[in-house]
Amino acid sequence: MVSFRTHVPFLLYLTGIFFLNFLSRIVLAPLMPAIESDLNIGHGEAGSLFLFISLGYFPGLLGSGYVSSRFTHRWTIILSSVAVGGSLLAVSLSHTLWWIRSALILLGLSAGLYLPSGIASLTDMVNSKDWGKAIAVHELAPILAFISAPLLAEGLMIWFSWRGVLAVLGGTAIFTGGAFACFGRGGAFLGETPSPRNLRALVTIPSFWIMVVLFSMGIGASLGVYTMLPLYLVAEEGLGRGWANTLVGLSRIAALGVIFLAGWATDRLGPRRALGGAFLATGMATMLLGLLHGVRILPALFLQPVFSSCFFPAAFAALSKIGPSQVRNVAVSLTIPVAFLLGGGAIPAGIGILGEHGLFSLGFTLVGIMLAGCIILLKYLKFQEDAIQGI
Repeated sequence: MVSFRTHVPFLLYLTGIFFLNFLSRIVLAPLMPAIESDLNIGHGEAGSLFLFISLGYFPGLLGSGYVSSRFTHRWTIILSSVAVGGSLLAVSLSHTLWWIRSALILLGLSAGLYLPSGIASLTDMVNSKDWGKAIAVHELAPILAFISAPLLAEGLMIWFSWRGVLAVLGGTAIFTGGAFACFGRGGAFLGETPSPRNLRALVTIPSFWIMVVLFSMGIGASLGVYTMLPLYLVAEEGLGRGWANTLVGLSRIAALGVIFLAGWATDRLGPRRALGGAFLATGMATMLLGLLHGVRILPALFLQPVFSSCFFPAAFAALSKIGPSQVRNVAVSLTIPVAFLLGGGAIPAGIGILGEHGLFSLGFTLVGIMLAGCIILLKYLKFQEDAIQGI
C-alpha cells in the first residue's frame, strides 16, 4: 500500500490550483469598499455581486461531470483554471454594472468546473482511511485564500485600482493552468456524468438532501460571512478599509493549523461527530459577530473562521460516504451548486439587504442561529456503510 506521504506533492499541486480558483471568487470582498465608491452602488447591490458568481457556479458544477466524462478530470481542471483567468480579465475590463455581472457569471461557471474533478482525483489516489487528512491538505486553499485576499488586495492597490488587482490574478490563473498542463499529474481518468441512473442513486437517499442543507450552511458560515465582513467593519464598526482588511486576513491564520486537527478528528471520531462540534462552535461564534461591537467583537472575529474551517474535512468525507463510489464526483457536482448558491450567494445578499435597512448585525446573528440548529439534522445522517451494517 502506498503511503500517504507519497501523494503529498500531488495534493499540494491541486491545492495551489484550488487556491487561485477560490481566491478569484472572494477577492471582491476586500475590494468592495472601492468598488462601491467607483460604481456608486449600495450595500445590497454590492452583496448581490456574489450572487451573480453563484449563479454561474451552479451550472458550472452541474456541468463538470459532462466535461470530465469527455476530457478526463485532468483536462477539466486545466480548462477551469484558464477560464477563471480569462473571466477575471473580463471583469477588469468591464465598465458597466451589467457587464461586470455578466463576467462574474462566467467567472462562477469557470470556477465551478474544478471542484468535482479535484475531489474525484484526490479521493481516487488516496486510501479512504486517509481521506480526512488529504481533504484537510486540499482545504488549505480556501483558508490561504481567506488570509491572502485582503492582504493581497491592499498590497496590490498601492500600484493598481481594483480592476488592476483582478487583471493580475487573472493572468496568474491562466499561467497556472498552463503549467499544470505541462507538468501536472493525476486525474487522468474519465468522470461520471449525472445520468438518470446516477441521479436516482443519489436523490433517493435522504442523507443526500441533508448534506445539501449542511453544505449550504457550512459555505454560508465561511464564504458568506467572510464576503460581507470587510464592508460590515467599515460601514458599521467605523474602521478604515485597510485596517478592516488586515483584521479579516489575520483572523484566518489560526485556521491553517486547526484544519489539520479537523482532518485528524474526522478520521478518529467520524464525520458525523466532527460535523456536530463544528456546527455548534461556529454557530455560537457567528452569533457573537452580530451581538458584540467595538473592541469586544475581536474574539468572535478571530474564533469564527477557526471553527468554520473545521466543517469541510468532515463534510467532504461525509459526502463521499453517502453513496456508491462510482457516483462520488456526481454527489459533489449536485450538492455544491445548491449549497454555493444559498451559502455563497443568498446569505451575503441577505446580509447586505439587512444592512441597507440598518440591520447589518442582525444578519450575522440569524446565520449563527441557523448554524447551531444544523446539529439536529446530524441525527438523521446515514452513510452507506451504516446501511451495509444494518444501522
